[in-house]
Amino acid sequence: MNQAPWAPPYGQEPAGLKKFPIKVAIFTWSASYGVALVISSAILVATGNSELVVGKEPKWFLGVSALALWLPFMIGLNLISKKFGSGVFWKDYFLIFRKIDLWGVPIGIASQLLLVGLVTWPFRLAFPEKFAPELVEKRARDLFDNATGGWLIVLIVVVVIGAPLVEELVYRGLIQSSLDGRFSGIVAMVITAVWFAVVHLQIVEFPGLLAFALVLGYCFHRTSRLGMSIVAHITFNATGLLLVSTL
Repeated sequence: MNQAPWAPPYGQEPAGLKKFPIKVAIFTWSASYGVALVISSAILVATGNSELVVGKEPKWFLGVSALALWLPFMIGLNLISKKFGSGVFWKDYFLIFRKIDLWGVPIGIASQLLLVGLVTWPFRLAFPEKFAPELVEKRARDLFDNATGGWLIVLIVVVVIGAPLVEELVYRGLIQSSLDGRFSGIVAMVITAVWFAVVHLQIVEFPGLLAFALVLGYCFHRTSRLGMSIVAHITFNATGLLLVSTL
């Protein structure tokens, strides 16, 4: 009987598949990101929100901007899977789950509750005005405060489900695995983590995001699949959203 792709037998994960060339991975990321920026900008101009103020976005903006970002990346991933990979999406991007990947739940919670505060603490001491707790959590709080009624469901879907899945496919499934084909696993993990943290464009969040990205990268490095990193990422975001909703 064939095994389901999310529960392959031990030793049969697709870790030995040919990885995408680094040039292909970088081009795919750059092209997808560029297209996403163009689409987002066009939407803002078309809706009269070209002078958008961060923290005061229209309620629909989160969902629309997420789709504008994710669609180009998912299309790009699918195209190079067919052209340079096996053509089987879950294999090419190591989209595999096993029961042991549920360890991602405590990993995600601990990263949100302990790791982020720990790595941000030295910066908070050195730059108290720039790394105050309220500034570190400002973006998450703004998103939550701006979501009411049905838009709260959109927020949860985007932050807790969509973002972790797409980001793990892109940064661990594509970028880290491609770098791992050229460099050592640790070097690939570090480069990807820095890339991931920088692209969020939030200096105040950089230390915490970098540390958490290293955790996600290590999960992928050790397991050769995305299951644990996706679960950890989902739990991390869910815990953060729960914190800003209750504190």
